[in-house]
Amino acid sequence: MHDSTRVLFVSDANSARSQMAEALLRKLGGDRLEVHSAGFEPSPLHPLAVKAMAEIGIDISSQRSKHFNDYLETQFDYAILLCDRGRQFCADFPHDHATLHWVCDDPTEARGTEAEKMEAFRRAREQIRGEVEQWLATKPPEGRGSQ
Repeated sequence: MHDSTRVLFVSDANSARSQMAEALLRKLGGDRLEVHSAGFEPSPLHPLAVKAMAEIGIDISSQRSKHFNDYLETQFDYAILLCDRGRQFCADFPHDHATLHWVCDDPTEARGTEAEKMEAFRRAREQIRGEVEQWLATKPPEGRGSQ
């Protein structure tokens, strides 16, 4: 049994949504959480995700994309899916507690001007921040090993 609550955020590429979610939960959740993120087809960290997070004082520039398979042997308390594709892959994923699904549009699919694309990243960031804050308000991060 582990001392901290382990959380895994999952998205398609682990280049934007799950990276932002990982950083937000790490910042807002405190040290009793062990937070990771992964994707099914990892892609390099999206520069607009880095920029969107920098706007709120969180530096994710040193984070890297990881493959979902890297965590198949890790026990998580929560797997939080940020894409529909995750439902099929995470059906039998090892976890102690719950699989959650937070619907969030993929900002990397935004089209238009650079400003319009940046706005899509800001919307995703704020949506994810709202989900993280709401989850923390209803599910305080207690270490599993302390129960």
